[in-house]
Amino acid sequence: MKKIPLVVKILIGFLLGTILGLSLSAFCDAETVKKIVSYISPFGTVLVAMLKAVVFPIIVFSLVSGAAKLPLKRSGKVGGIVMLWYFATSLFATVFGVALAYLLNPSISGAANLASANMASAAEISGGTTSGTISSLITGLFQNPFAALSNGQFLPVIVFAIAFGLAARSIMDSLPEDSEIAQEAKLLIKVLDGAQHISFRLIDWVVCYFPIGVFALSLTNFAVNGSLLFGPYLRITGCVIVCVFAMIFFVYPLAIFAFCRKNPYKVLLQIKDAMVTAFVTRSSAATLPVSFRVMDNMGVDRTLSGFSLPMGSTVNMDGVCVHLPVFVILAANMFGHDLSMLQIATLCISIIFASIGAGGIPGGSVFLLFMVLESMGLPSDQVTLVVALALGINPILDMFETCCNVTGDNVCTYIVAHNNSLMTPQPKN
Repeated sequence: MKKIPLVVKILIGFLLGTILGLSLSAFCDAETVKKIVSYISPFGTVLVAMLKAVVFPIIVFSLVSGAAKLPLKRSGKVGGIVMLWYFATSLFATVFGVALAYLLNPSISGAANLASANMASAAEISGGTTSGTISSLITGLFQNPFAALSNGQFLPVIVFAIAFGLAARSIMDSLPEDSEIAQEAKLLIKVLDGAQHISFRLIDWVVCYFPIGVFALSLTNFAVNGSLLFGPYLRITGCVIVCVFAMIFFVYPLAIFAFCRKNPYKVLLQIKDAMVTAFVTRSSAATLPVSFRVMDNMGVDRTLSGFSLPMGSTVNMDGVCVHLPVFVILAANMFGHDLSMLQIATLCISIIFASIGAGGIPGGSVFLLFMVLESMGLPSDQVTLVVALALGINPILDMFETCCNVTGDNVCTYIVAHNNSLMTPQPKN
């Protein structure tokens, strides 16, 4: 088994789970499916739970260590490049998604009947999603990091970890090397480095469980949603998948070739483990450990990946940016709204800032759809209907969307490393 590549084992687990899940959905009644899923789903839930258990330690240790090891001037430059890249790709993905959505012109028949099963959940989401302003986003960055940690909020923890690492670096640069305070700062960073290595050993153990967890996740997903995912939703599914595939197999390769002069598809092949993991777990945060391993194997300096990947898992949501426009144009088609250029520009800005709050969790984009639709001026009943439609198909779309998000994180990290002398020799297997 050790000789079989991880990605092959994951794909086998995914395909077996998908086939069995679709078979259960097609040939078994709802009660039987529910009973079987109740036995299988915990094996998938435990995989995501194990990955998430090590996400926060890795974020904190990696960001503090990475920020502390780069000189302040260089850290600011590289960090600025990473953030500029993330903003640029989010903007491009949004405009690209809007253009493709207009071109593909999504529509759906029997929308009210399809949405009826999810109307209660959609109303709850719509009623509870009220703080999506830019000011609330900015103020949310600065919270008690321990409270944010307990609530599963990524951005405040990231801000604190970067500031903590930069403060440690400032002490080491401003004080004599042999001073007691400078030595204490160095010792603390070494301790955090050790904790980071221990966290990665935990990941090595978790990886061994991947095929089983992936099998359970895919079986559960398709057993519960299979009959819905391949029916009237087919055109919407096709629109989102076309947008995502265009980003992954055209836009990102073009960027890799333009900035690195490398064969982009060979680079994507090296990123495949992270892409597949994101696809099956539907969580950018849960995929972080695998992304770190991928970047290490590609020779990317940990001082960069330790900053870029955790930041990207939270703020870089290209998949969200190409996914949301499809439902916005769907809403415009359903309710006869003609969007003006000003409304389209407002839509793009809303999507970009909403995507920053997606949080790297499964299904996070559904919670953002309400804010984006509200920015169009749709009445609450129409917003609730569209959100209910999205809930019905979200499990399958979220897989493609998250794969796009994580691919963007890794591509950005690789390009920045390649162009800023932050590549180290790749270890031999």
